[in-house]
Amino acid sequence: MNKPQTQVPFRSLVRIFLILVATGIAGGCAGILVGGAATSAVVVHDKRTTGSFIEDQAIELKSIEALRGDVDIKDQTHIGVTSYNQVVLVTGQAPTEELRQSAIAIIARIEKVRHVYDEIEIAAPNSMIARGNDTLLTAKVKTKMFTVNKFDASRVKVVTENGIVFLMGLVNREVADAAADVASKVGGVQKVVKLFEDNGQTVGSN
Repeated sequence: MNKPQTQVPFRSLVRIFLILVATGIAGGCAGILVGGAATSAVVVHDKRTTGSFIEDQAIELKSIEALRGDVDIKDQTHIGVTSYNQVVLVTGQAPTEELRQSAIAIIARIEKVRHVYDEIEIAAPNSMIARGNDTLLTAKVKTKMFTVNKFDASRVKVVTENGIVFLMGLVNREVADAAADVASKVGGVQKVVKLFEDNGQTVGSN
């Protein structure tokens, strides 16, 4: 008689997937990243339409290509670009205000971008250690979210930069507040910024 196969719980598989995704996104000392500094999302339960999801991927890729076309931005900054429902979050560091403004202007001109959240710090690009910490923090936040039953954690995108956690997704205010509460209780999180949307309206605040 064949022995019954042991099945790994779906929730456990999701957690492993999230950690693997998050730990594979670290960048170099300076550069431009698709999907933000440290991000994680599960597409299966995403509330975006297929067309919207594809548009977001295109916006991120076009943004990176455009930013890399500027030699100063490419060589002197560390910028992460994350698009969710055509709302773009720009994180990272630029050494001057001029470079910051140039980067934001480039992204704002990308086709289909509805809004740009400028979260670029005026500073030298952060270290590999800092980026590694952000990646780990993103994984911790996502894993923690999957342990609670208040909302579907797969519908929340997490982006971490210098210990600041940005939350994106198409959710109502109750879910937005619950997700922010969970993230705020994860060790190492310095601040939580809610950038959610519900029926085209911004939900939550910094």
